[in-house]
Amino acid sequence: MRKIAAVCVYCGSSAGEKPAYAEAAVALGKALSENDLGLVYGGGSVGLMGILAHAVLQHGGTVTGVIPQFLADREIMLKQAHELIVTEDMHERKKLMFERADAFVALPGGIGTLEELIEMLTWAQLGRHRKPVLLANVDGFWNPLLDLLNHMAEEKFVRREFIERIVSVAHMDDIVPTLSRLAAGLDEVPARQFTDADVLSNL
Repeated sequence: MRKIAAVCVYCGSSAGEKPAYAEAAVALGKALSENDLGLVYGGGSVGLMGILAHAVLQHGGTVTGVIPQFLADREIMLKQAHELIVTEDMHERKKLMFERADAFVALPGGIGTLEELIEMLTWAQLGRHRKPVLLANVDGFWNPLLDLLNHMAEEKFVRREFIERIVSVAHMDDIVPTLSRLAAGLDEVPARQFTDADVLSNL
């Protein structure tokens, strides 16, 4: 069994339209802290990113922010983070976020959140890691993506068994227990096996 010590959460730099998104970010931050799980995230202090990180801090948890230099001002870095890493570019950011985390959760977000999530799913499909990847499906936010993935499987572009392993959780209280179950018995593929050649076109 591999123990989860830190969770990387992908989410929007906007709070979104529905209050439920912010409420979910607060609940997830609280759950991570109460279970002694560190947060690894994009380093911003606005939108769902900021709400999540402040919730972790408020409940005594540990926060690691990773942000590229060109976004440091736009997304307003969270200077209260226990560790704040400024990278040269997005590639370095994503690599560090992967290396620092034992599992991944996608809250609602935009294109950047989607891209980060899809990359982790792609790497899992390619056998480059076996870390849990989970969709925080707040108010069915990720349903259109799940429908698209099912469509890809129907059209024989994605293996059905891979789609069936993608986990979607609607209630934030279920995320930590689900991650623990997913992590049980899984052997991690070393991060050093990743290269820049691991791209999105394989999903």
